[in-house]
Amino acid sequence: MINFKNLSYLETGNLKQQAAFHVLTKHQVLENLAEFDPILVGTIPINIDIENSDLDIACYWKSKADFIERIKSLFEKESNSTIQEIVIDNQESVVANFFIETFEIEIFGQNIPTELQNGYRHMLIEHQILSSKDENFRLEIIKLKESGIKTEPAFGLLLGLNGNVYQELLDFKL
Repeated sequence: MINFKNLSYLETGNLKQQAAFHVLTKHQVLENLAEFDPILVGTIPINIDIENSDLDIACYWKSKADFIERIKSLFEKESNSTIQEIVIDNQESVVANFFIETFEIEIFGQNIPTELQNGYRHMLIEHQILSSKDENFRLEIIKLKESGIKTEPAFGLLLGLNGNVYQELLDFKL
């Protein structure tokens, strides 16, 4: 099992993973967010990204105001920088987007420990599923994503899940 809390796995990954490692370490993105327990989540770590996939970083804040202030001070100057407060699954959330070099980066923060956030949990489950399937399964996920289907619904389609695929994936047993 990959330790997704340590970016070193990206260094020996595919070309996009290596580029992500370079950008994140060169600009010390996770180091600058260390107080918020950041974890890179999403499709790039598990090799199901498509051309326009972004780098998703999940964070845990105790003070939303402090988190927003820190994000602004670190990334407000970056290209196309935005920050918004939204509610997702009845949880106050902060989403910041910006570009560093060729990567769009999305920082997602909630007052939930990072390892308990759905983005991280989904990625771990998706990684387990991918590890248990053949290469064709991974390529089918990518093909569905390229056709405009989001990651979790793509897994739901291929696994025959019905209903709320986001919840069903959290409950999925191999």
